[in-house]
Amino acid sequence: MRDYLEDQGEPICRDRVRRLMRLLGLQAIYPKKCLSLENKEHKKYPYLLRGLRIDRPDHVWCSDITYIRLKGGFVYLTAVMDWHSRFVLSWDLSITLDTEFCMTALDRALERSQPEIFNTDQGCQYTSHQFTGRLKESGVRISMDGRGRCFDNIMIERLWRSVKYEEVYLKEYASVWDCRTALRRYFEFYNHERRHQGLQRRTPWDVYQSGV
Repeated sequence: MRDYLEDQGEPICRDRVRRLMRLLGLQAIYPKKCLSLENKEHKKYPYLLRGLRIDRPDHVWCSDITYIRLKGGFVYLTAVMDWHSRFVLSWDLSITLDTEFCMTALDRALERSQPEIFNTDQGCQYTSHQFTGRLKESGVRISMDGRGRCFDNIMIERLWRSVKYEEVYLKEYASVWDCRTALRRYFEFYNHERRHQGLQRRTPWDVYQSGV
């Protein structure tokens, strides 16, 4: 904006532009740096995975939120993944950071099976009474990352890296519908065709359905 005004014959410093834009309520449309904001009124649960040997499907599930750029903005993506097999049990998109799309992904996953432990970060979507209540109703133990410890949920961070570099960064989605359609194809490929060295060259589905 400063450069544009300078081109129009209105020299102005960056700080003044920033101050005037703030007064006018003008801001760039982009996802905030922290997608999972903490709600201090919500209960936080301890991290249960430290030193735990996760050696079977449905032992631990994990979930997280990331964002995907579109031509005219961005959407948020959440997924529920089995830690041991890396099988993506469910996922959903939303144009807002509400709890509902996380609940939708959780309910879809619970329709398939149920974990012993469910791990997330301390974002308000996951600490909400709605989300933790659903897990408690199902008898699932709740685990949460330490604040600022992204490696506590490393498996789903690796999933995001695969999704971004193998699909998202190669495309330019024109709409939410385009993005949803492309991701549906990608997750089908990821679950049933993409082999992992860490899984002895097997696919996530092969490991998940075999039980070992």
